[in-house]
Amino acid sequence: MLNLTFSPLTRNIRFLRFSEISKAPGGSGLARHNREGAGADQRGFEYGVSYQPDWLKLVKVTRQLETGRQSTKTLFRNPATRPETEPGDRIRTRITSADQSLDFEVALSDPRCAVKRVRIAYEVPGANGRTEEVEFTLESEDLPDE
Repeated sequence: MLNLTFSPLTRNIRFLRFSEISKAPGGSGLARHNREGAGADQRGFEYGVSYQPDWLKLVKVTRQLETGRQSTKTLFRNPATRPETEPGDRIRTRITSADQSLDFEVALSDPRCAVKRVRIAYEVPGANGRTEEVEFTLESEDLPDE
């Protein structure tokens, strides 16, 4: 531990190194700032992804096809091969698509770092005035296919 003491008037000031703050009891540390990524889905719609680099591994998008079948595509994969630090207690991911007027952010508190997957069903405008449900899956690690 690094201790620096100044004596302005009669007060002592103690400084901790950043590495000590991130290991403080009761918290998993400070998360790094979000990064920006992009991808396209099965129909060619472009998306922006704002993500925490030490939590998010990939984003999948699932759509129903005209044939009634379901199609899932990896929309974005984090280019980092492994986390550099603990993700922190609060996880935030934002997904946008100007083509579809889509914009949402998921923020959750996970002090035990136990959340491995989050699914979001989002309704977007479809053909002929109908709406379509698109499912996004945020994964924090490589999980086996279901």
